[in-house]
Amino acid sequence: MPAPLTTPAIVLRSWSFGESDKIVSFLTESHGKLRGIAKGAKRSRKRFANSLEPFSLVNLRFLDRTAGLVFIQGCELVQVFKRLTATLDKIAHASYFTELADVLSNERDENPALFAHVRNGLAFLDANETSEVAIAYFELKLLSLSGYQPGLDHCRRCRAGWRGNAGRWNFSLRDGGVLCPGCSAFRREVAPLSPSALEFMEELERANGEFPVHLSSFPADARREGHLALLRFIQYQIGKELKSAPFLDAFST
Repeated sequence: MPAPLTTPAIVLRSWSFGESDKIVSFLTESHGKLRGIAKGAKRSRKRFANSLEPFSLVNLRFLDRTAGLVFIQGCELVQVFKRLTATLDKIAHASYFTELADVLSNERDENPALFAHVRNGLAFLDANETSEVAIAYFELKLLSLSGYQPGLDHCRRCRAGWRGNAGRWNFSLRDGGVLCPGCSAFRREVAPLSPSALEFMEELERANGEFPVHLSSFPADARREGHLALLRFIQYQIGKELKSAPFLDAFST
């Protein structure tokens, strides 16, 4: 029998399986996204004591069956982000972050930087007030780390820069970035972006490693335009709507 493997992991979601077991989805630091079965998890209070709850940071110990579900031998709780379940607002944001991590990460695709970004995102939510700046930054960097970085500094068709070019620019889902007014005429699935929203998204791109709370000075409309453009782009890439998005929308400020 192979030796068990251990890795830091974030619990993305879990659901019941049979009378006593649970299936759990993890984002791990060393093995990408994993789904595993925790035998007797609903009955054992010692073996998995509060360590399979969503948003938890754990040390996961498992046996790898090379395909399908791994066998979860145990989970050691490392950190509980207690404030994330204290209010509906925090739950909405944390659920959105973990769903994004789930849909934009690949099974068994090791990506330590993506893991660190999700961990830092949950820690930031736990310690700070929620905002559309935090949401948009989390979305944009997660897209970059998962290989879906949108083009925001120039038109994706003619390569013209948006600064100094008058007219209504748009975000094209199909082209994966912004289009100038002229090139926008060739696309139907575009979302308009004001100059303020374009500048906001450009500043998000420049943020390096820390949540750019200073960008809350941007107009609320610009912040919301940026977030909605990124949300639509994500849903276009994955081919479905995010279940947590309507819940989040009720609390976005």
